[in-house]
Amino acid sequence: MKIAVEGCCHGELDKIYDKLAELEERDNIKVDLLLCCGDFEALRNEVDLKCMAAPPKYRQMNTFYKYYSGEKKAPVLTIFIGGNHEASNHLWELGYGGWVAPNIYYLGYSGVVQFGGLRIAGLSGIYSCRHYDMGHFERPPYIGNTVRSTYHVRNFDVFKLKKMGHVDIGMSHDWPRGICHHGNTEELLRSKPFFRDEGSPPAQELLTSLRPLHWFSAHLHCRFEAKYDHRSPTGDVESTTQFLALDKCLPGRCFLEVLDIPHPADSPMELCYDPDWLVITKATANMFPSSPQRWIAPLVLDDLKDTAEKIKEIKSAFGGSFKIPENFQQTVKCHDPSQRINYHAVVRATVNLQTQEFCDKLSIPNPFVPPEHSASGAGVTELQGQAPVNTNPDRINIDSDDDDITATPTATSSNGSFLPLDTSETHPLTTETVDCRQRPQATDTGKIVTIKRRNASLYQSQDPDDTDNSSLDVYQDY
Repeated sequence: MKIAVEGCCHGELDKIYDKLAELEERDNIKVDLLLCCGDFEALRNEVDLKCMAAPPKYRQMNTFYKYYSGEKKAPVLTIFIGGNHEASNHLWELGYGGWVAPNIYYLGYSGVVQFGGLRIAGLSGIYSCRHYDMGHFERPPYIGNTVRSTYHVRNFDVFKLKKMGHVDIGMSHDWPRGICHHGNTEELLRSKPFFRDEGSPPAQELLTSLRPLHWFSAHLHCRFEAKYDHRSPTGDVESTTQFLALDKCLPGRCFLEVLDIPHPADSPMELCYDPDWLVITKATANMFPSSPQRWIAPLVLDDLKDTAEKIKEIKSAFGGSFKIPENFQQTVKCHDPSQRINYHAVVRATVNLQTQEFCDKLSIPNPFVPPEHSASGAGVTELQGQAPVNTNPDRINIDSDDDDITATPTATSSNGSFLPLDTSETHPLTTETVDCRQRPQATDTGKIVTIKRRNASLYQSQDPDDTDNSSLDVYQDY
């Protein structure tokens, strides 16, 4: 199976599909599937622009709206996860996953689907220890810093994915913690001289528990390969994960690659729900956390017993087939490029009928419904009594945190600034359970230092294209 992998999309679908067509013609191949690793920016209109966490100069409609409106259709089935620059109000409607446009499928906060017999798992967002244990309390219209916290990974979604067992392909926007030490670290430092290996502890947990054949990421705007060996307690290599991170969509960058991945020959090339994932989703639906309170994972999940019988019941409820229905429909008015952008557009929370249909089939409550929405009301409900996302039409406040941030550099100079990684040491990923709530601790290679955001410019990459300050990606995710 020919699977194309793309790094950060940033709404440049026209350019990505044009590049894909160029690769197909050059190599005389036909790509079966495209995987996008976040920062997809599924912007439908001006309201979505107001709900995307990004500096104002980087908030542009780009080309996704053409695929949403039906002006264009994706030439290849496209599956994507969320990153830290998204139309968060749009993706909130599809928290369990769904079509954002014909032939373009979002995996949800976390999700597992099957295509051609391969299990594809994805975790949307990036890691922040501050919000990891909270529920998904953010919803449109976003108030203050919630436009930023809404894309932070949650413990609940990681808990669900860890119940899956083995998958074939794993996806996360930020890199699993420690993966940089399993590839060419020296080459990485040449392209990212200020790189610090913090990475994502939840992605690390999933990498070691799911043991996929391939893991794809983006976020750091560079290409990087690694090979991680999963070992038995005696040290024997039991399996290996090939890791690949790709760049953002820019000329001259390595943002798109095509891989040939074996798959069961008798499996149809169609997108299907994963039966085990449906069982997990149904079993955890009543514990879906929607408040900022700490969510604690249960020690035992009794509803996962008798899985085979539950799969039969779910398959019957889904009409005898796990094929994902092509039930996309527009929920909001699409951007009109002939009109001026209305920066004062009112943010509305929208009920997506795809999500409602999915929940009805599973007989679970739909957590992605505005509180004011009623069964007799319209599908789009304007939330009253709350402040708009921003009173300034030219700016989204995405960095209101004034707290000091504790970080552990791999080395410090006399003035406390970061020095490059010491490549002479090896730091294998741990196979033990990682506590994602812990901040980095002091090590022999450097003391704990306090970095204030106002000094962040001292540690920014000198690459003018690195608009996300990726060397500080865990703590400054704008």
